[in-house]
Amino acid sequence: MSPDDESWLTQAVALATANVADGGGPFGAVVVRDGEVIGVGQNRVTRDNDPTAHAEVQAIRAACRAIENFSLAGATVYSSCEPCPLCIAACLWARVDRVVFAADRIDAARAGFDDRAFYDLFASHRDTWPMPVDNHRVPNASEPMDAWLARPLRIEY
Repeated sequence: MSPDDESWLTQAVALATANVADGGGPFGAVVVRDGEVIGVGQNRVTRDNDPTAHAEVQAIRAACRAIENFSLAGATVYSSCEPCPLCIAACLWARVDRVVFAADRIDAARAGFDDRAFYDLFASHRDTWPMPVDNHRVPNASEPMDAWLARPLRIEY
């Protein structure tokens, strides 16, 4: 860890603390690339009634808008707390180089944000999940992928 890492984490924790006073959850995140903040986010799940509005997702969205690109290669996400499975997946999809967090999942669980159920769920067979996730193939199921592959000017993802 570098002094810069400490500074960015301190900023993420400050965003999280301020967010509690603003009616949001106790989570904040900062996306940094080349020593510059390109996106910040705070947990807005309960405030905005959006279950995907986690701090890391909000910061990734802001950073991608700022650089006008879906790839955050070369960036680091600094989070006030260990990212949940949704946020880790968002970081992977955004292609960030690194994730650094302050508090961990034990701290989150103590505050009522226990992600253990999701980690356990993803490790189990889908047939045991409380919510059915079923595949039902319709005749034109592959048409969107075929259209994508046929598009000569597609942006490789």
